[in-house]
Parts: sequence; structure tokens; C-alpha cells
Amino acid sequence: MREIVLDTETTGLDPASGDRIVEIGCVELIDHFPTGANYHVYINPERDMPADAERIHGLSAEFLSDKPVFAAITAEFLDFIGDAPLVIHNAGFDMKFLNAELARIGHAILEDARAIDTLAMARIKFPGARVSLDELCKRFDIDNTERTKHGALLDADLLAQVYLELLGGRQKRFILAPGDGHAAVTEESRPVRVRPEPLPSLLTPEERDAHAAFVAKELGETAIWNATSAPTN
Repeated sequence: MREIVLDTETTGLDPASGDRIVEIGCVELIDHFPTGANYHVYINPERDMPADAERIHGLSAEFLSDKPVFAAITAEFLDFIGDAPLVIHNAGFDMKFLNAELARIGHAILEDARAIDTLAMARIKFPGARVSLDELCKRFDIDNTERTKHGALLDADLLAQVYLELLGGRQKRFILAPGDGHAAVTEESRPVRVRPEPLPSLLTPEERDAHAAFVAKELGETAIWNATSAPTN
């Protein structure tokens, strides 16, 4: 199952008032685990950068001035996400901005039903608790010390880890597969507990005799139970 964890940075809070996307970050998941395939792009918003927004993500109008506009990256972005579900924290916000950008260039918009909102998931799992991305990282002991400012790809990577925990917290570890340079996922090694003495059979002598009679009558000498290596219970 393929999913895309997605985050955006913007010039403000409302595309209807002229705010635009300035950064997109995506992390590919297969069966809920990162594959190492990411998509990241900075975007020229074709407008100024409000000081409040720049304080959040650190992206200035000067830095973005030579970056591609949204129309120039639309094809590669849509090709990367394909038809996969989109895992987003506060999905309504990002979907609103993405669809505003798509509508601006006359492209079909993304269906809201594609979005998996981890904010909504967290509110159900932890009612009344703070469920920002930073708070969830703290709750699940996920290292977010590099997150001094918001960044779309870093936030998508952190959200992928949070999403896994929200799904049930299955403990996995990531190792480098020999020779390919890509992250492979393996189960945490656990000691195998061996019972010192086998449990006694729960079959009664009558049940054992009845089974033997059935095998002899219905299946004959070729029955698997007649093999010398076959278990006796």
C-alpha cells in the first residue's frame, strides 16, 4: 500500500486572500514505512513574504525569487504523489492551499477524501491533549531537535514517524541493506522463549483410539499420521 506523507509551507493562512505555497515536502510510504523516496521543492510565490510567515519557516522573498513557480513544478509533483492517499497534519489547511494553486492554473483539484488527517487521528486518540506535531514528537519520543523552524520535508519526515505511532506504535528499526544504500525495515530482534518441558497432550485415551480407528478406516496406511515423524498429539 502506497501513501504519501505531505507538508507545505506558505506565505500565510488563507489562499483566498492571496497567500501562496512556498515549499512542498513529501515522503513515500509503502505499507506504512518510508522507502527513502522523497519529493522536495521550494516555490516562488510571486509575491512578498510577510514577516510573520518568514519567522516561522525562515524563507525570504529573496531566497525564493529564483525558484520555480507552482505551474512549473505541477507535473512532477502530481506524478510523485500519483493516486496515493495523502497523510497530512491538519489536512484541511494543506489541501486548501494545494487546490487553490491547482485551480489558479486551471488544473483539476485533489479530492479531499484522499487526505488522512493525523491531527484528527491524534485528537481521537488523545482527547483534550495538545496534538501539534512537536507535542506528538515528544509524546512518542521522536527526535525533533533539528526542527528549529518549520520545513516541509523535515516536517513530513517527522510526521511519517508520528503516523506510524498513531497507527499502533509497532516498533521497527531501520538498517542499511548491504550494497544498495537504501533503508530497509526489519523487526526488532526479540529473544525466543522456549518452553523447558512440552505441554502434556489434552487428548484422552478414548479420543486417541477413535482418531486411530478413523484414520485406519478412511485413509489407510498412506495417511500422514502414520509417518514415523508425525506428532503423536
